[in-house]
Amino acid sequence: MKKFSILAATAAALLMTGSGPALAQAGAQQPATIEGKPNLNGIWQAMNTANWNLEPHAAGPNPVADRQVGATGAIPAGLGVVEGGTIPYKPEALERLSQHRQHLINYDPEAACYLPGIPRATYLPYPFQILQGTNKIVLAYEYAGASRTIHMEPVGDSPAPTWMGWSRGRWDGDTLVVEVTDFNEETWFDRAGNFHSDALKVTERYTPASPHHLIYQATIEDPKVFTRPWTLRMPLYRRFEREKQLLEYKCVEFVEQLMYGHLGVIDPATGLRNK
Repeated sequence: MKKFSILAATAAALLMTGSGPALAQAGAQQPATIEGKPNLNGIWQAMNTANWNLEPHAAGPNPVADRQVGATGAIPAGLGVVEGGTIPYKPEALERLSQHRQHLINYDPEAACYLPGIPRATYLPYPFQILQGTNKIVLAYEYAGASRTIHMEPVGDSPAPTWMGWSRGRWDGDTLVVEVTDFNEETWFDRAGNFHSDALKVTERYTPASPHHLIYQATIEDPKVFTRPWTLRMPLYRRFEREKQLLEYKCVEFVEQLMYGHLGVIDPATGLRNK
């Protein structure tokens, strides 16, 4: 397997700030703090079923119409990560949610290998790495080579709405607080079709619970879609296997048939599309 090439770029970005610590192997001893703040450097991963559905849900069959794959791709049951259990949709937004749930594979941005957005990038079933500097904190995600920069110093507005939003961070005691705005409306929260609009604001909180655990909390505000703000909460676990690293998961090549199959089949011998 290839190493995740974005790590070199993100590490360089931190070093350019003059405040990025040297990257350590996941299992290596690291200082407990960086300039008096918790050291969040490392590879982390959520261990839950939030990416299938943020709300409590039973196990279910593969949502793809072709049942010949049996239990492969089936939906695992989950207790949910939403405080209160239910996402507070406006009545008019429930119609769009129903449409999503009738076309999960066709509509889900993850199925098309689009960038996952926030907070979904955190609880996809892939690890991500935190690269912590003083003025910048970079998060590198294994899924699709996604990344984002958390600006810890004053910055201007985002030049345009994006899939991953615009992240501004600050410390509240030992908790890293990140306000993320300027999203487009193309991402989903999970595979169950839960969605937002371009008015989305996400306030994240990363709180150390032990040297190997973070408590992740994200408060969702979107007055176009929800009746009130709501919060999801989950632990994140440090991956500390020997020489643990992010690997490539470039999924664009996996979606050829889904995205362009209606145009014909590519002949592997010639590289031409048969119609």
